[in-house]
Amino acid sequence: MCRPIRFLHRIEDGLLVFILLSMVFLAFGQIVLRNIFDTGFIWIDPLLRVLVLWIGLLGALVATRENKQISIDVLTRLLTPRQKAISQIITRLFAASVSGLIAWHALWFVIDEWGMGDQAFANIPAWLLEAVIPLGFGVIALRYLCEVVSGIYWLIRGEVT
Repeated sequence: MCRPIRFLHRIEDGLLVFILLSMVFLAFGQIVLRNIFDTGFIWIDPLLRVLVLWIGLLGALVATRENKQISIDVLTRLLTPRQKAISQIITRLFAASVSGLIAWHALWFVIDEWGMGDQAFANIPAWLLEAVIPLGFGVIALRYLCEVVSGIYWLIRGEVT
């Protein structure tokens, strides 16, 4: 794997860890503030909801990167290696199409949010927090497309095992 790709993987992993730790500390702090000091910060709860969205999409990126997404492989166990490769190409192409479609419509959603100028909380623009949706699904679509191209390449070369 080339150096820039490894660097991007480290960024994904680092963001995932940072967001998860932030969520734990913010939630713990909010609980302590509410239960012991009878106070709290009004912006922590909406921020935690946004961080759940971010960590979910970053987790999906890592799952697709490591080929750990949910799959039903009852029928693929009965296929020959060549048939299994063709099946994977078809399913990856379908996943890329769906992810690309979601990314496209999410992009227009974010553009509309930007145009409306909505604020999420603490004067943070809503579009900025929602931008992870088209970005995440776009990267997922690209990863699946790369797997499709790679699968076709190995299928044509006859090196399917």
